[in-house]
Amino acid sequence: MAPPAARQGPGPMPHALLDALAIAVTQRVAGSLPGDRRAAGVGAGTELAQIRPYAFGDDVRRIDAAATARTGEPHVRLEVPERTLTTWLAVDVSASMAFGTARRLKWDVSEGVALALGRLALRHAGRVGMVTFGAGGTVVRPPRGSKAGVVALRRALGAGVAIDGAADPHALADALGRVGRVARLPGLVVVISDFRDQHDWARAMGVLRARHAVLAVEVHDPREASIPPVGRIAVVDPETGKRVEVDTSRPRVRAKFEAIERERRETLASELRRLRVDHASLSTEEDWLLQLGRRLR
Repeated sequence: MAPPAARQGPGPMPHALLDALAIAVTQRVAGSLPGDRRAAGVGAGTELAQIRPYAFGDDVRRIDAAATARTGEPHVRLEVPERTLTTWLAVDVSASMAFGTARRLKWDVSEGVALALGRLALRHAGRVGMVTFGAGGTVVRPPRGSKAGVVALRRALGAGVAIDGAADPHALADALGRVGRVARLPGLVVVISDFRDQHDWARAMGVLRARHAVLAVEVHDPREASIPPVGRIAVVDPETGKRVEVDTSRPRVRAKFEAIERERRETLASELRRLRVDHASLSTEEDWLLQLGRRLR
């Protein structure tokens, strides 16, 4: 893991745009917000669960005055707790995320999306958990709230991306499976990736969608969709290290490249529609926060 050399950062995140994004996210995950479902057990809340005799160790602040006066012995009042929303961020840290030829790198956009959605989740007294994949293994960071959640999120994002040569075509599928196993209560799952060279992830995504609200954020760069006619060049895959020489002055080569990339992105969009997963496509050459807000609204 290492921060990309040409890192620009996510850029400015105006409060007005963050507030608009908060409204859009709230509308998307309305069925998973606090208070919509009962949580397991008893605790602090607004709905009565039971009134029982006081036992040693009970919080004296929960003593119910009316029941105590009526029965002549201390009774405590217990409520059904309201469950806070837990947001899980599955962030791609593979070497391909360090690519970028426009305003910023793909990793800069991913970092901004993770920070923005993480802050919005914590703003509503929620918790944020994070899963990183694509760097030789899946790392799960448990959900945290308040200031501890912000610190953990920034520390994880500050680690950067994988070094070149660390390829794992099943990293996304493994990460989604891990989230499904640890996220027991319904919540929001945000997958931030370029979805390149990943296989067999649709089944795991479908399992998550059955329980959680899922948002897939695809990050891409304009140079990945087309190549300019600049003559013979050598192209190296950062994840596998494979080197290919191509003659970009040939129209057929450029057309074939564009067709393959267009088919890949259309297949991805079609698969996410089939799974009924919200899909936001963000480019490194545009204002990613504005793009995300418009897509969710």
